[in-house]
Amino acid sequence: MSTSKTQGASRTPGASSTSTTSNGPRRVPLTPGARRALEAAGRLFYDRGIHAVGVDLIAAEAGVTKKTLYDRFGSKDQIVVEYLADRDERWRAFLAPRLDAAHTPHDRVLAVFEASRDWMDACSPRGCSMVNAHAEIDDTSHPAYAIITGQKQWMLTLFTDLVRPLAPASADSLGRTLMLLHEGALVAHGLRIFPGALDHAREQAAALLTTAEGSHASG
Repeated sequence: MSTSKTQGASRTPGASSTSTTSNGPRRVPLTPGARRALEAAGRLFYDRGIHAVGVDLIAAEAGVTKKTLYDRFGSKDQIVVEYLADRDERWRAFLAPRLDAAHTPHDRVLAVFEASRDWMDACSPRGCSMVNAHAEIDDTSHPAYAIITGQKQWMLTLFTDLVRPLAPASADSLGRTLMLLHEGALVAHGLRIFPGALDHAREQAAALLTTAEGSHASG
């Protein structure tokens, strides 16, 4: 089910000021209290679904009033934006040292699959939060939509950039193939279709990289 607005989306007078970025929806500055509320909202959204969780429940879970939530965030939609943006930021921070520790383009690509496996085990047992959110929010006018699609576009660009030194002529095609492998593994993990989905995807990615390296060397 999708919608252009989530529950509690109406903006209230006196809502906290927001900042607009050039690359995505506006963000709000988070006070310590707002951060606690966001952590509560994040747990609820991920475990129960975005549409199933209302502002009253978030306020109760966070130990704040409903008015405080609207004062800090302005709307439920903005809480959803902050929830998904926070997940994306934490994933990128989780991945960065893994990429830094890998010494070759080949190893960096595989490090993405390894990091995803560890991230999913630790932080996403129910599947990718972006994929789950898109199942509920597929309206392009929703302010969180750009967070969802932007995160996946970032992953596609990452894979393409990582393989370019290995196979310059086919980097775009190979990057898309790796992206499909990665995203399919995330879905399989979340649905518990079979164990070790990301390890299997890593093995297939390694085979693709070896073939691409051989073709580039012989060409």
